[in-house]
Amino acid sequence: MDRIERPDLLAVSGVAKTFTMHLIGGALLPVVRDVAFHVAGGECVALGGPSGAGKSSLLKMVYGNYRVDSGSIVVRDGREAVDIASASPRRIIRLRQTTIGYVSQFLRVIPRVPALEIVAEAARAQGVEAGVARQRAQALLTALSVPERLWGLAPATFSGGEQQRVNIARGFAGNFPLLLLDEPTASLDAKNREAVIRLIDAKKAEGVALVGIFHDDDVRRRVADREIDVTRFAA
Repeated sequence: MDRIERPDLLAVSGVAKTFTMHLIGGALLPVVRDVAFHVAGGECVALGGPSGAGKSSLLKMVYGNYRVDSGSIVVRDGREAVDIASASPRRIIRLRQTTIGYVSQFLRVIPRVPALEIVAEAARAQGVEAGVARQRAQALLTALSVPERLWGLAPATFSGGEQQRVNIARGFAGNFPLLLLDEPTASLDAKNREAVIRLIDAKKAEGVALVGIFHDDDVRRRVADREIDVTRFAA
């Protein structure tokens, strides 16, 4: 059966970024230039290249954490096309609430909030009914082998691996059309890597566009429809 053509949810064009190193006399550190790629709904695009090539920086530019020096990062928000490169901070915040999800390598949460509530809140924030959000959180934590005895505890008391799995569950709990993944399987065992692969496949089946960094070669081969070598855009 032919693949159903879906519209692009992300289009990056002519993006360049240079960091100013204020602690060493304002030295300039070029990162990337002329970055161009697009991602359609239902596909996963992997950013490839060695450490330091600018992969995580690119994800942060798409999320609006880093401003670009030039170029455009257009995200489809319903019927509107929004350029992250020129959008106001308020508009970027709205996009993060409704359109762009981000799974980082680190869990940053309010202390003393239980793991189950952290994950459920990610769904509730997008309008999911409280009971449904809680069920979704339970299913995700179960799929990622977070023991039920930990659900009522704050993740600050968890091991690093357990915190990472809570972080992944939170990222996948929402209904974001565009999902950014920064090494989601780093430090996970084989069982939980398989769980993350299944979650990514399910999002693709729902028509979500995903952009990810995967240092695990097997995971990258299994989930990515295309790979973009970031070294092509070295500044």
